[in-house]
Amino acid sequence: MKDLAEAARLALKMITSGDPVLYATTLRTLLISATATALSSLFFIPAGAFLYFSSFPGKKLVTEVVRTLYGIPTVLVGMLVFLAVSRTGPLGNLGLLFTPAAIAIGEAILVAPIITGLTFSALRTGGHELAETALSLGAGRWTAVLKVLSEKRQVLLTTVLVAFGRAVSEVGIAVMVGGNIAGYTRTLTTSIVLAVGKGEVARSIALGMVLLLLALSVNVTLTFLDPERNR
Repeated sequence: MKDLAEAARLALKMITSGDPVLYATTLRTLLISATATALSSLFFIPAGAFLYFSSFPGKKLVTEVVRTLYGIPTVLVGMLVFLAVSRTGPLGNLGLLFTPAAIAIGEAILVAPIITGLTFSALRTGGHELAETALSLGAGRWTAVLKVLSEKRQVLLTTVLVAFGRAVSEVGIAVMVGGNIAGYTRTLTTSIVLAVGKGEVARSIALGMVLLLLALSVNVTLTFLDPERNR
């Protein structure tokens, strides 16, 4: 117990003293996950809107598949991205393996079903009514869709934050396609794995604390955006 308390004390000191490796790793993690979430949002918020407003055979099946993929294992996504960007893969000539870009691509794929599905769910509340109102005022179909998305921007921001929380806490993709290279592709989660393996208890606790603070920040922001969570 004394050893654990001492490790926790050292972890707090590491955080408050501005440990350069810890803060560099945190910044790298935030940049990679924010980039992944932004890229995925750019493509899959429109995909969720298309899924909601379109009618086609098998729509219900597609919707259920998207929801099933909310919990897709990160190691599976990591494996698929690895196969795509490895030397013998279709994207091998781009030299993406073991780079931050490869991690960002994997995380973007990981959160794509979440963004698509939550966008679809957000539009189920008043989406058609808002679109019909816009159409009645002379807007074109896609202008009406954009108007609906604008009206739902608060819920969509919540969707983006949920996706970011999923991306920032994943480990399988970062290990498999990032390689856990110090000062280059090492993230908070892979640093924790490495620190625990090396017996660096204080550092692993410090990294865990930072990761928890990030998760708490996302949750607090979600609560602020959605007061209904407090009721």
